[in-house]
Amino acid sequence: MTTALPITLGTVLATASGKGGVGKTNVAVNLAVSLAQLHRSVALVDADFGLGNVDVLLGLAPEHHLGHVLTGEKALNEIIVEGPHGVQLVPAASGVRELTALEPLQRDRLVTSLARLRRSVDFLMIDTAAGISDNVIDTLTMADRVLLVTNLDPAAIVDAYATAKVMTAASPKAEIGIIVNGVRDAQEAGLAFRQLDVAAAKFLHRSLKYYGYVADDPLVRQATLAQRPVVAHAPQCAASRCFRILAARIAGLGPVPGRSRRLSTSTTVTTENAVEVPRCA
Repeated sequence: MTTALPITLGTVLATASGKGGVGKTNVAVNLAVSLAQLHRSVALVDADFGLGNVDVLLGLAPEHHLGHVLTGEKALNEIIVEGPHGVQLVPAASGVRELTALEPLQRDRLVTSLARLRRSVDFLMIDTAAGISDNVIDTLTMADRVLLVTNLDPAAIVDAYATAKVMTAASPKAEIGIIVNGVRDAQEAGLAFRQLDVAAAKFLHRSLKYYGYVADDPLVRQATLAQRPVVAHAPQCAASRCFRILAARIAGLGPVPGRSRRLSTSTTVTTENAVEVPRCA
């Protein structure tokens, strides 16, 4: 009698921000590349369906995009392009209004396609749009871990809390981890995290995780203008070091406790206890 081998499912990470302009997509791109540099297989999905720009940050010009998959014109493997260090990029459309609110059939096609892709990689990273639209929240509920990106701007912190609130209502067992972007040091990042964590404990009756921070670094803007990830453009700069720390910590985490790892009802595995993320020094 032949014993069937278990299906290996990659960890699904989704970046969110609430407020736009906090560097969420830059974090997603550099974290994906940093994970690939750790010899993990990574797929990066641009899930800003109507205003995608991950391909722009990577200096790529794909012919097809996720919109063609959602409309049934293409299969997912037909639109994937290879990015830096072997990161598989699933590009999104730009300026396609019809994709800003997905229909049920389009949502089913997305879930089915990503469930298949998840089986072939260690990490499936989904970069969502800013805000808390139905598209965004529905996509975040697919993730094992939500990477909530904020900065010190009070409006960004308020919007990050609002995103955590809506996400908690939609998927109470999802792990939400905070990444504070563009700060001087760990002390500033810890201040932003504590504001969010205290509010979440008081009003949402849950805790948030602290994943770390990304240093304020002028080379990030320089890399963006050059359409390259900063971890490849300036690997020894302060921001790149932060991304490597983030990648190492996330790569070392276990499954989220009490959460089934699935993108559809047909792909489920058992979870175990997760490893607590230490504070970034």
